[in-house]
Amino acid sequence: MSEHHATPSGTPDVTNQLAEWIVGLNGADIPAEVRQEGLRTFVNWVGCAVGGARHETVDCALRALMPFSGGKTATILGRPERIDTLHAALINGITSHVLDYDDTHLKTIIHPAGPVASALLALAEARPVSGEDFLTALIIGVEVECRIGNSVYPHHYDRGWHITGTAGVFGAAAAVGKMIGLNVQQMRWALGLAASQSAGLREMFGTMTKSFHPGRSAQNGLTAALLAEAGFDSSERALEAPRGFATVMSDKQDWSEILDGLGTHWEAALNSYKPFACGIVIHPTIDGCQQVRAEIGDRVTEIEKVHLTTHPLVLELTGKRTPSTGLEGKFSVFHSAACALLRGDGAPTAFTDEIVNLPEITNLRDRIDATADPDCHEASVTIDITFRDGSTLRKHVERAIGSRDVPLSNEQLNTKFLDQASLVIGQASAQALLDLSWTTAKLDDVADVTRLSAAGQDAAK
Repeated sequence: MSEHHATPSGTPDVTNQLAEWIVGLNGADIPAEVRQEGLRTFVNWVGCAVGGARHETVDCALRALMPFSGGKTATILGRPERIDTLHAALINGITSHVLDYDDTHLKTIIHPAGPVASALLALAEARPVSGEDFLTALIIGVEVECRIGNSVYPHHYDRGWHITGTAGVFGAAAAVGKMIGLNVQQMRWALGLAASQSAGLREMFGTMTKSFHPGRSAQNGLTAALLAEAGFDSSERALEAPRGFATVMSDKQDWSEILDGLGTHWEAALNSYKPFACGIVIHPTIDGCQQVRAEIGDRVTEIEKVHLTTHPLVLELTGKRTPSTGLEGKFSVFHSAACALLRGDGAPTAFTDEIVNLPEITNLRDRIDATADPDCHEASVTIDITFRDGSTLRKHVERAIGSRDVPLSNEQLNTKFLDQASLVIGQASAQALLDLSWTTAKLDDVADVTRLSAAGQDAAK
């Protein structure tokens, strides 16, 4: 988009132009490589949603909310229970993020699929949609939330907002709005309703509430689109108004990040997928420590101390020195390094309450320290190992596996999917679900994916 229409104050009418683009875009206008990345995004999300389905966080949420559920219209992936559509969006958003294993838009640290896919699939059982149209809506939702995130990052994030929750609600509203055929007027209202429900605090990292954020943004975005469809109005300048989202919640408002290159430059094509089930900034450390373990073998037991040189954001986000729960361990670079060195593990199995408190893990963890170096790239780390005999080893990771520079292949995504989903629904059912997910674009009814994830429960018993 080369021309921005402006309001009398000189600010572009961002909300309206974004709404026009969402409504006017045809699926055929999305380049093949972007659609393929959208499919990879969805396959990864399904694996994460099923993988997290049995986490205690999900059990707690269902105990609290199931008594208040409406009609049993929607599936919780990887579980036998059915629940109403709005609560399904919430619960599936929680399951897909609770392991901290989901996708990441690295420029903003948004986890895009959770809010968007959770909202879309929850509604898809009540309003059947083809896989092709589903993927179009998914890609649009990811594009919208990432562009809005770009427009306020990093100031918004630095204030303490959890950007997956705050930007994700816009992605969910846009995606559902596209799927159900909102017109431009209704889409403006949906974006406004989303803005009024934008929330999520970084203070919650390391607790159950972190995964509540993408779940609630899925539920709120779905609610916004359904209300707008029914004629429930809102401000039509929710993004750019002086008291709108961007001005209230950030010191930065870069409208070009939302409007420039719509339909030609795709943020949705820049998605990445986690190889490790924890905060993304820890990934270089885990990658490097796994490499060290492979090189030194049994000498891991002779390590005297470890020193990490990282970007300051690593310690800001993941500097928990003495985690006591698995969720806290996901935000401890010290635990993650110890576990990668001693066990070679960065999967969900590395972040359980039991593993976090193992004596051998805590003993090595206490001998790991770190220095924050602003000249170190966020995606890099230098690991200095000192052995008991005084010898040393240095490992530098410039870019970790799973980054855009070293992306996960489809084969690696398949392994990741099966390793976590098979623990919940069994190996055969996980393989069948993986195979079906890769054929999403050909499905007449995308809800076949959710139904198969629940059917797998019988095979897992």
